[in-house]
Amino acid sequence: MRVRLAVLAAAAILSCAVAPAHAAAATVVYTCTTAATNETQEVSLDVELTVPAQASVGQQLTIGWSGVFITGKELTAPATGMEGELNMYVYAGISGIDNLTSATGVADIGTVIPGEPVAIPSTASMTTTPRNPGTGTVHAGAINFGVTPQDVLVECEVKDKGALTEYPLTVTGGTATPDPTDTGTPEADAGATEDPDGAGSEPDNTATSTSTSSADTPSGGVDTGAGGLSGPDGRPLMLTGLVITLAAVIGLRLHLRPRSRGSRT
Repeated sequence: MRVRLAVLAAAAILSCAVAPAHAAAATVVYTCTTAATNETQEVSLDVELTVPAQASVGQQLTIGWSGVFITGKELTAPATGMEGELNMYVYAGISGIDNLTSATGVADIGTVIPGEPVAIPSTASMTTTPRNPGTGTVHAGAINFGVTPQDVLVECEVKDKGALTEYPLTVTGGTATPDPTDTGTPEADAGATEDPDGAGSEPDNTATSTSTSSADTPSGGVDTGAGGLSGPDGRPLMLTGLVITLAAVIGLRLHLRPRSRGSRT
């Protein structure tokens, strides 16, 4: 019985550790501007984000978005209408992690009636890809309406960014961390380590270069001048071999020289 209770307790702790970070929906006030007429209106939504407890470098991060207009504070469609296949583009702001500032999501919206409240999807998914490890926070961002992210018909910006709910986010090294047990890694790279600050600095090779030019030089060796080292100096041996070869050639020519006719008997 005690063992079973211990297992259940451990499972509960583990599930809490990996559960996504989310909080009760918080009211976010937006100032929305119609691009065609430059008219503005203030709207309010109850927004809730679902942020993974942990993300990895180089892997896509998905943040859930949930939003509902507060009654009486809905977005009213422009009197001129909103034509085309319209989408809602939702954004999240990210702070505290290098090269990671936002996540983006898109969802279809239905038919828009001029001068009437705009019906929006209640959920959407925002994605981004971290490039560096770190710990930061996520908060709700802008909401735009249009055919494409560049062709915006209505743009809604957060009115008071200081009042936004912050959700914690941790990005770990993930697959970007080299595996020291990988036998396929060249020896030249075996000592390199990932820069935890993401600066991409290279390991210091000064000491290695110094030892190569002195301690590794063989006795009597010759510096090639191009980073290579040759063995003991072979010039005396080459000279001796050349002398012996010349002597052998001269001796052979003397031995093969034909005798003079006056010496015949």
